Amino acid sequence: MRVVVSGAGIGGLATALSLHAAGITDVTVYEAVEEIRPLGVGIGLLPDAVRELTELGLYDDLAEISVVIAEVAHHDRYGDRVSAAPAGLAAGGPAPRFAVHRGELQMLLLRAQLAWLGAESLRTGLRLSGYAQTADGVTVEFTDRAGETVTDEADVLIAADGIDSAGRALMYPGEGPPSRSGVLQWRGVSPAPALLTGHTLITVGDAEQRFTAYPLRAAEGERPALLGWSAERPGSGASIEPADWTHPAEPDAILRHFTDWEFDWLDVPAVIANADVAYEYALVDRGPLPSWSDGRVTLLGDAAHPTPSAGTDGADGASRAISDARALAGELAAHADPVEALGAYEARRRGV
Repeated sequence: MRVVVSGAGIGGLATALSLHAAGITDVTVYEAVEEIRPLGVGIGLLPDAVRELTELGLYDDLAEISVVIAEVAHHDRYGDRVSAAPAGLAAGGPAPRFAVHRGELQMLLLRAQLAWLGAESLRTGLRLSGYAQTADGVTVEFTDRAGETVTDEADVLIAADGIDSAGRALMYPGEGPPSRSGVLQWRGVSPAPALLTGHTLITVGDAEQRFTAYPLRAAEGERPALLGWSAERPGSGASIEPADWTHPAEPDAILRHFTDWEFDWLDVPAVIANADVAYEYALVDRGPLPSWSDGRVTLLGDAAHPTPSAGTDGADGASRAISDARALAGELAAHADPVEALGAYEARRRGV
């Protein structure tokens, strides 16, 4: 079976690795950007996703770049603890819950793909622009930045290309762009003292305005600890393109909303002011689809079921994409008919 994957993010790379583990090795991943670099900020990985990556043999490499999250705590606007709950193994989960830099995780998965499937399994600078199906396969079209097209033949096309998915737009051309949620979010990474236990994810605030922080790296010698964080409040973000994940933010623009959020266990203004990197997002969402699949073509991750990230460390979106990838690979390996396999995949994953 030959499989083409559109998108070399976490979902697309996890799909390639999962297909390889399931015995499907004729796989090519296409990516729109010319060069894949370790961009982004911190994200979380829920225990189910960590278990899936462990089954792929990646646990040791993953643990080396991650921090275990053993507790999730909520504090009110004044820093007083409202609730706390164990997380990951501490909560009886099948694996730890991790916090990790998104770019480092993506590069870990990319290195594994190139090692397992070879350099020819990745093609960059090509965005999905069309597909045409026959009874026996699908012809996939990609376009480069100069407008030149490249075609490929496959038994299955998997669009793992995010909330602004080209594959989803081809499947549902009348849907339009993602809709704005009315929430403005900033995300960043900052050197900062260890947070509480060093394994705690905290959220401070209320439904109107909140700040979330979690460890990304423990202090070591003279190297400081790193915190991943997100801050959010109502806002249209009208100047930000929907699904733009690289819009830089000025710390001063964030600070003015959090000037007095200083607690004896966390100095929010200092964390924001000292950010190594910060981005601004107009949070967007999409409604559910009647189906994720069209014959031999299917959607995966945020392309299929976007996950709102407001008030979180982004764990749900990455984790669902990894679990989607493992489920899809398993169904493709178990069914002789790719169309039946895609239907079984959707039945397993829809609604989770």
